[in-house]
Amino acid sequence: MRYVSTRGASPSRSFGEVLVAGPAPDGGLYMPESWPQFSRVEIENFRGKKYGDVAFAVLQRFVGDSFSNDELKTDIAAAYATFDVPDVAPLRKLGSSYVLELFHGPTLAFKDIALQLLGRLFARELKKRGSRATIMVATSGDTGSAAIATFRGQANVDVVVLHPKGRVSDVQRLQMTTVRDANVHNIALEDSFDDAQNLVKALFADQAFAQAHHLAAVNSINFARIAAQCVYYFTASAQLNRAATFVVPTGNFGDVFAGEAASRMGLSIERLVIATNANDILSRALESGTYAAGRAQATLSPAMDIQVASNFERALFEASGRDGSRITEAMRGFAKSGKLDIRPDALAALRKRYAAGRADDNETLATMRSVHAESGILIDPHTAVAVAVARKVAKNAIGPVVILATAHPAKFPEAVMRATGRTPPLPPQLTGLLEREEQYDIVPNDLRALKTYITERIRPA
Repeated sequence: MRYVSTRGASPSRSFGEVLVAGPAPDGGLYMPESWPQFSRVEIENFRGKKYGDVAFAVLQRFVGDSFSNDELKTDIAAAYATFDVPDVAPLRKLGSSYVLELFHGPTLAFKDIALQLLGRLFARELKKRGSRATIMVATSGDTGSAAIATFRGQANVDVVVLHPKGRVSDVQRLQMTTVRDANVHNIALEDSFDDAQNLVKALFADQAFAQAHHLAAVNSINFARIAAQCVYYFTASAQLNRAATFVVPTGNFGDVFAGEAASRMGLSIERLVIATNANDILSRALESGTYAAGRAQATLSPAMDIQVASNFERALFEASGRDGSRITEAMRGFAKSGKLDIRPDALAALRKRYAAGRADDNETLATMRSVHAESGILIDPHTAVAVAVARKVAKNAIGPVVILATAHPAKFPEAVMRATGRTPPLPPQLTGLLEREEQYDIVPNDLRALKTYITERIRPA
């Protein structure tokens, strides 16, 4: 299996090479040269299997000869042993729909499902190379803590996490800033997630700096994240034994694109529904055909407070017939103007696969309140956005509707209390968190300042 850039101007790479890299040198994102395929019978046979067994079957098709079967099985078993339920991503009934719970890992967010595995494969690849890495993470709330939980204390890795100052929940921030391992470096950036993401992209674009500091990425621009996340679309569909509509709370587009990846591998999916908060660039793009960035608004669902969804480039690449030159032209224009007019053929392809809807903070609170009143279940604000959109957009779905629950409600106690008057019970993973001492640095939205920070703090290779 080889991987190519969405912009078509970089050499192909192996899975191991893509795993420890950032964006491709041409600025694009790596994608499999072709999608591995599963037959209908193979997918049906996933029913009743353990989550780890399905993960092995799916990921084996992506890793090629980068890892042996024994290595992959060992790391999958170790990754999912850290979850507090044996089925990793349980499917629960909620009214006439289903909720796919993705928050049973160490940091109580869906990012753990990919990062607990990715971190182990990443460490294994570095050991094979006799190398080290500086992992750059721009986070809107959950990726940072999941990456820290995976890489803290590792001798050959430094982790630099940028979160937007004042724009994540207290629990999200504390999960990052109370980790005191010497290889963890937390930054509160004086601006939005989009600005943090742009700074990280600029670091990778400076290839001399990126190579000197062995920069690597583990957020969803890393294809290994997509590969690991597509597994739960297979397990949920196998349990239901029919094609479903999946409603996905969406910020950087990685989680919902994992659904497209699964469908391109042979999984029957009725529709993928993009659920956004007030930062609705994706919903607007599907409606109007124009992908236009605005200024990110702070909302009750901060992990979705994103105006530039990096993984949308992957969906656009597929919708454009994998034409790298078209993607290069489109993304260069977007970088200059903040606007991209999607060509009619690509827009039609996107609309065939995706629907979209939005829910503002008032709808989010009302949904949290009604779900609790009707079922006694507390949900976090991101899941609430998806439930609200499901009620509007997916109500006429032919098959079952599956809502992705991406975070535990205890990560957002203020929002849950505001909506329901209830404080969510504190899971064991958060015991004592509020009393721990924080350590982080405030850095301005300035590339030179960020480079200086890294140069002064990261151990030399």
